[in-house]
Amino acid sequence: MKPGTGRVYLVGAGPGAPDLITVRAAQLLARANIVFHDALVHPDTVALAVNAETVAVGKRCGKHSTAQRFINKRLIDAAARFDTVVRLKGGDPMLFGRAQEEIDALRCAGVEVEVVPGVTAALAASAELGVALTRRGTSRSVTFVTPRVGDGEQAGDWTQCVINADCAALYMAAGQAREIAVRLIASGMRTDTPVVVVEDASLPTMTRTVLPLGRLGRAGTLALRGPAMILLGEVFRDVVAAVWPDSSMTSHEPLPEALSA
Repeated sequence: MKPGTGRVYLVGAGPGAPDLITVRAAQLLARANIVFHDALVHPDTVALAVNAETVAVGKRCGKHSTAQRFINKRLIDAAARFDTVVRLKGGDPMLFGRAQEEIDALRCAGVEVEVVPGVTAALAASAELGVALTRRGTSRSVTFVTPRVGDGEQAGDWTQCVINADCAALYMAAGQAREIAVRLIASGMRTDTPVVVVEDASLPTMTRTVLPLGRLGRAGTLALRGPAMILLGEVFRDVVAAVWPDSSMTSHEPLPEALSA
């Protein structure tokens, strides 16, 4: 390494619980000189950076956030001053974390970069429910999608990805839950498709909302305060049926905004 040229580590903080980060991630935080962290990273995880300057560069829906190009520049500038720079991202950096933009910017500037994986929210939610996303004879495919479209981006046809998979995990989608359900049903998905919305996966504040897709399509905005995943597929049939018996899975009675279990 050239003098004055540091390395940037894109580190996955995991889904929320501080003790779910990897050993490598904890070791890097302990020796980091500076840490740029997302808004949703648990404070106790950030606190593992005992010798570092910590800088919040959070991105959160509906809140003020730091422009990506500014984050890229700060990482490049930091690498010129420090040996160990950590970019701490919620979940896994390589899944809906805009990691590629940072990797490309750093490489273009001649900065060494390394990625340290983390536990992504869909897997933490699956663990909380005790339901595998894959199951022999029921689910042989899983798709991770997001309906979120950034400024200047063209919307992709995420609905077909969900419909063609046996199980789907939708990121950054809970705020559009009703619209998502209506769109999936209009595209041919059954109204009795099991849906579970998991909020704050891996944290003591975790909640789950279980209901069939048709009821989600008639729901108002889910009463959620933390980050949430929408999971759907036949693997969740037993979870949903325990709350909504088969006789009510396709009923048309008014739906409350959320049903927590």
